Amino acid sequence: MSTAPVAVIGATGTVGRRIVERLDAAGHATRPLSRRTDPRFDWDDESTWRAALDGCPVLYVSYYPDLASPEAPARIATLTSLAEDLGVQRIVLLSGRGESGARRCEDIVRASRVDHTLVRASWFTQNFVEGLLQPAVVGGLLALPAGDVREPFVDADDIADVAVAALLEPDHSGREYEVTGPRLLSFGTAADEIAALTGRPLQYVPIDAETFRSALVPEIGAARADLLTDLCDEVFDGRNASLGTGVQDVLGRPARDFADVCREAALAGAWS
Repeated sequence: MSTAPVAVIGATGTVGRRIVERLDAAGHATRPLSRRTDPRFDWDDESTWRAALDGCPVLYVSYYPDLASPEAPARIATLTSLAEDLGVQRIVLLSGRGESGARRCEDIVRASRVDHTLVRASWFTQNFVEGLLQPAVVGGLLALPAGDVREPFVDADDIADVAVAALLEPDHSGREYEVTGPRLLSFGTAADEIAALTGRPLQYVPIDAETFRSALVPEIGAARADLLTDLCDEVFDGRNASLGTGVQDVLGRPARDFADVCREAALAGAWS
């Protein structure tokens, strides 16, 4: 086992913290990276990047706020070039399924001289449990500009398991994995399943994009509200209404079902 640390950019995020937990539990050296770590890594401050990555042969990359952000391709290009200069041997990039901006970033990593694996994920089940949609679930009203589109919601623990395998095992070199859950669900069906598990009402209401954006601005600011609205407008057209095989391909087991993840979350008090 190498004593050189695995660098995890986005170590406090939904997937990143799960990756760090798994690597630590398995006895691997890690270097968790975020704006609050030492060394610090800040996507908005390139002067922090070199010290954060120096001495790490393997790198997990999660871009904040999203690879769909207009500045993301330029920053991924700069990061990839720095990784080449520092002798990074492997990059595992967390990408967004069906996002054109994410595809541009994937192309940049793919064209580099660094060995890489692309992990392309659908919407996280954990968005309902601990993310942006958790307060809406608690409040009993889920309003999104998603119509009746069906999504293969994926468990963040599955994503983390796939990413850890790609970070540690050589068999995933140059591979691209579509990681999804095992079922297609509309947001209305997802709301019904959560309500059945919690015993509390949860209504899904499809809304238009401008109503969605206006509701987000007071909570997260105009810039991020614009980003999330544009992203929803792009991907909620049915393009992701298919199942990927990444979890099975990498881990040799089925992906975890939405209901199973939500059942555990309910028992743990996620929506109490």
